[in-house]
Amino acid sequence: MAERLSGEEVRRVSECYRTLLSEVSKVVVGMEPVVKMVFIGLLIRGHILLEGVPGIAKTTLAKTIAAVLDLSFSRIQFTPDLLPADIVGSYVYSQERGEFYLRKGPIFANVILADEINRGNPKTQSALLEAMQERQVTIEGNTIKLPEPFIVIATQNPVEVEGTYPLPAAQLDRFFAKVIMSYPSYEDTIEVIKRYSGPYRAEVRKVVSREELLRMQEYVYRVYIDDSVAKYIADIVEASRKMPEVRLGVSPRGAIALALAAKAEALLNGRDYVIPDDVKAVAIHVLNHRIYLSPTAAFEGITTVDVVKRLLETVEVPV
Repeated sequence: MAERLSGEEVRRVSECYRTLLSEVSKVVVGMEPVVKMVFIGLLIRGHILLEGVPGIAKTTLAKTIAAVLDLSFSRIQFTPDLLPADIVGSYVYSQERGEFYLRKGPIFANVILADEINRGNPKTQSALLEAMQERQVTIEGNTIKLPEPFIVIATQNPVEVEGTYPLPAAQLDRFFAKVIMSYPSYEDTIEVIKRYSGPYRAEVRKVVSREELLRMQEYVYRVYIDDSVAKYIADIVEASRKMPEVRLGVSPRGAIALALAAKAEALLNGRDYVIPDDVKAVAIHVLNHRIYLSPTAAFEGITTVDVVKRLLETVEVPV
């Protein structure tokens, strides 16, 4: 059994998260749930898919989080003509040196924004699979490790379908969470107008070093999860496979992602042990893209979010 975390280690993670929220809110307004899931993704070494209409600051959010956490940032705009080499890089011949050298692609950064990922063709999308799962890329037979920490924040537009390629189930399952973003509230919209209709310029400060963030990733594995909570997660996963509305339920990878996300949620709440409320807090984001509905359920307007909510309402919670 791993050594339990000290009170100081737990406080440091919780404090870092609160400071991150404060700094990011200087630039973007009303995105606390998304900031939390991105930070959890960094802690559990996972990737995140943001689904929302254009113009709600998805790019600004990713860039600001990278700046606050002192991480390198790279943006890849996916288009139908984007090639795998445009992402990972390629070997280029230098006449001055008389040899080939590696020109690294934009994937070699800590925070990768894969903008409108569903506009890339399947071959290009597959170039991300090795990077996301193995945290490495293979270029002309040479395997190269990616920098740590490493997170892919992908975005997709739920409205437009022309010229897009739906993400296959295998790729969707690589994202630990899918966050469905909506328009800001009326009050938040007023604040955005007041800020950005004038010469507003926010200066954010770095809240944690890269080395400390890597240590925090190890803290997650030392968060205690009781057998009863592990059984609760297994019950949710098992129930998802037996619902009449569901054609394909949550995979074992989804169960692991839910457990790790619940551990990170506990840390953000200042605890070194998981309670059922931690599981509930992250379940919708972690599971909604891992459930595939039956044609009848889809025709009736049932969504995967509805299914996850029903699972949380019906599966017995351990005391």
